[in-house]
Amino acid sequence: MSGINLAILGATGVVGSEILNVLEKSSLPINSIKMLSSSRSAGKKVIFKGQEYTVIETKPEEFEGIDIVLASAGASTSKTYADTIVKAGAVIVDNSSAFRMEKDVPLVIAGANDDDLRKHKGIVANPNCSTSQLMLVLKPLHEYANIKRLIVSTYQAVSGAGKAAMDELLAHTEAKITGKEFETKAFVKPIAFNLIPQIDIFCDNAYTKEEMKVVNETKKILHLKENTPISCTAVRVPVFIGHSEAVTVEFEKPLTAEKAREILENAYGIVVMDDIENKIYPTPTFVAGKDPVYVGRIRKDLAFDNAIAMWVVADNLRIGAALNTVRIAEKLVEMKLVKNS
Repeated sequence: MSGINLAILGATGVVGSEILNVLEKSSLPINSIKMLSSSRSAGKKVIFKGQEYTVIETKPEEFEGIDIVLASAGASTSKTYADTIVKAGAVIVDNSSAFRMEKDVPLVIAGANDDDLRKHKGIVANPNCSTSQLMLVLKPLHEYANIKRLIVSTYQAVSGAGKAAMDELLAHTEAKITGKEFETKAFVKPIAFNLIPQIDIFCDNAYTKEEMKVVNETKKILHLKENTPISCTAVRVPVFIGHSEAVTVEFEKPLTAEKAREILENAYGIVVMDDIENKIYPTPTFVAGKDPVYVGRIRKDLAFDNAIAMWVVADNLRIGAALNTVRIAEKLVEMKLVKNS
């Protein structure tokens, strides 16, 4: 195979830029690459592997001859162009929420449920960022002991809400320090030196859409029973990059903390940082810019008879978006699931 023809949809956004960073080190065989965006960003210059590319306005004809589209331009854009991309013979790996819960669309974390890629009909969905980092941790534990119940609290960085949110955290922090007035725009509450227990809108059951994404996507990816009890509380925190999660998992089969640690130490994409005597555990500032999912504070849970509690941290722009997107593309090529592979 000489290489694939690749398109980046949303090339100038936060995740699109990170996709290009990940691709710099990827083994993905690229014959050509096309940078696509909205009309607002068309004409901008992007550097990839030392070469300058001009960003092109997204139009249907731009997908002709493309093998894989890595999309991070939002749900409405993905819905607008998905049929066109599929009809052109390409596979779209979509970062938005547009297709995640569609029955015929695989929702994939590379290294967790790769076989689901074989079911694709031209669209593959990348899970929500808070779900993504959790799956690499839960998958090997579930294979060993079977998940019975899951409780998750997420502490999510502002980068999960885009560049405007990151800019607001910086500007609001500076305003607070200097005593200036500040108008909140990107969040429902002030973010600097604060915690916001709401990400996305509230559903009829009083959980937010973000929390229900964790519930529903976890069941789909791990092929859990629909009645598996899962609960999530999602909190936005004043951190730029790096989602953290406090996780309690109850299992059907016996699993000690020591065995869980051993399993995770040998699992794909996981680094265990768990030495409480020396205060070694992962934090958002440590994981920023790194590929693995980091796990610490692994211990027997005191509330359930057969449960493990742990602390899971990862760079949300990488494993939660860009890195998994590229890994999916690599798997599609490796498994010969695109037209030029």
